Amino acid sequence: MAAATLAVSLIMSGLTFWAVNTIQQDARINDTRFGRDLGLLLAANVAPPIAENNLTEVARFSHRFYSSTSSVSYMLYADEDGNIFFGIPFSDTEVQNSLTIQRRIQLPEDYAKNSELPMVRQHLTPAGEVTDVFVPLMHDGKYLGVLAIGINPNPTVVASSNLTRDVTIAVFISIWVMVILGAVFNALTITKPIKELLTGVKNIAAGNFKQRIDLPLGGELGELILSFNEMAERLESYEEQNIEELTAEKAKLETLVSTIADGAVLLDTNLKMILVNPTARRIFGWESSNLVGENVLHHLPAAVTMELTRPLYRIASDAPTEWERDSKEGEEFRITLTQPTVRTVRILLTRVLDQYRESIKGIAMTVQDITREVELNEAKGQFISNVSHELRTPLHNLKLYIETLHEFGEELSETERVEYLETANRETDRLTRLVNDVLDLSRLESCRIYHLEPVYIAQPVEQTLRTYQLNARDQGIELIQEIEPNLPPVLGHYDLLLQVLANLVGNSLKFTEPSGRVVIRAYLLDPEPNPHNHKGRVRVEVSDTGIGIDLEDQDAIFDRFFRVENRVHTLEGTGLGLSIVRNIIEEKHHTQVYLVSEVGVGTTFWFDLNVCEEKPKSVEQWPHIDTSPTTETNSPTATML
Repeated sequence: MAAATLAVSLIMSGLTFWAVNTIQQDARINDTRFGRDLGLLLAANVAPPIAENNLTEVARFSHRFYSSTSSVSYMLYADEDGNIFFGIPFSDTEVQNSLTIQRRIQLPEDYAKNSELPMVRQHLTPAGEVTDVFVPLMHDGKYLGVLAIGINPNPTVVASSNLTRDVTIAVFISIWVMVILGAVFNALTITKPIKELLTGVKNIAAGNFKQRIDLPLGGELGELILSFNEMAERLESYEEQNIEELTAEKAKLETLVSTIADGAVLLDTNLKMILVNPTARRIFGWESSNLVGENVLHHLPAAVTMELTRPLYRIASDAPTEWERDSKEGEEFRITLTQPTVRTVRILLTRVLDQYRESIKGIAMTVQDITREVELNEAKGQFISNVSHELRTPLHNLKLYIETLHEFGEELSETERVEYLETANRETDRLTRLVNDVLDLSRLESCRIYHLEPVYIAQPVEQTLRTYQLNARDQGIELIQEIEPNLPPVLGHYDLLLQVLANLVGNSLKFTEPSGRVVIRAYLLDPEPNPHNHKGRVRVEVSDTGIGIDLEDQDAIFDRFFRVENRVHTLEGTGLGLSIVRNIIEEKHHTQVYLVSEVGVGTTFWFDLNVCEEKPKSVEQWPHIDTSPTTETNSPTATML
């Protein structure tokens, strides 16, 4: 109502002021025409006496002219230089002396002396707007000066426009006085009941169902108050039962959410957190903060905030579609967090709809830490890629040599055929080793449980020596064992330890030049009990005088498919041997494998095994083995340890 009144009053006031302005414009045009005509008439009559310097006649005629009309405000006569020599209502016709002040007229800049047309302008005075008319005094084509006449505005028009303006202002003020009085009346009769209703609604929302409104009002407001009181009475009657049920359901929901393994955050439509379970607090680092009621975007990590800001606002603002009403699926995001540690999380945003699935009541945000899953997928992809690459080379070579023998066998010499067959046989052995290594590594990384038993370390060492003795002799390498006498049994798995020694000795033989040496040592590391290990430990070492390993390669030497020969391309291998060794020692025997190496000097691998007080059950089936060193040695690798 106030807006409509304001609009109408502004429109009417604008029209009125426009009419007043139009009247004033017409009056100004009339004054301009009247002043121009009057100035031309007066100039034509006074120009001849001024040319004859008959100022008496000029004064007489000007006084008579000034007295005959009330529209003339002033009359001024100035010579060619602008000096005023006569004027009404003041005059300089008195005798001049040394104290007389000479008056000059300041003509407008755009006044043209040689023009026969008068110049007209208006200016404001305390008495109103006066029209100034400047008429050149010309006689026989000679410029004598200028006549300036001031024309007063039409008093009737001025009075009419002032009256219209005053009436408009009065009407405008009267309208707003009525609006203000109406607003005060409404505030006294309507606002108070509405405030009471608002207070009652807030109390009901806060759980105070005893709230009542007692106002003696009729009409629609009275019916509204009566309905409110009836609603409060019904809510009060159902209060205990409903509150207990709601509290129980809420407790069930909070318990369920707090026990699930995934993070859960429940938001309202304003993105404020309603419920946060412990898993979500741990993932986002909120353990020490009470964030219920806070905007979730203000507390999420920066990477999550950037990714979820637009989807959250879109989900909270858009109405659910038909498909979303029938489906529980939401939007899924994968985000990498860098603080406090590097992790990958999967976040699922789902709308929470009302019971009719027509409006959005909130947003459920489910958070899963999938760092391990991502790492496994990456490892799986890398493993498949590496295995494919390693299998492709021997298969390609086999196919190449077999096709050559098949197509050109008759053209090849016996020596060439034997050479091709030997190459194919080596590639077959290489492929077999690769497959066996992959199967071994896969078996070791499975969930199979290996039971550790007492083992005399000299037994797998002796078996390894018998396996590689012939190979070492063919390469001209000395294979030595240095086993401390009377070593106690260690806690381990015989077959796995045998595989570790075989892989380490095989590597040493491959990277050791002829006339070199490979040594297997085993000795009691802690002969006296200590606070950390009361049973002691046995250290097993495999040393060689081979080419050594660069410092930059030592960190990656245990990675799958990493081979030192990759840098020189001279030796074959799968690159899985040391990965198998590390898996057996670290995962199955719960200890560590170490290495020390120097390029051109040699390499030593070692690991420690815990001593077991029990005796091996089948120790009698093993023949007596002389564990004394076959050769005394002071090799460089032994010195490095």
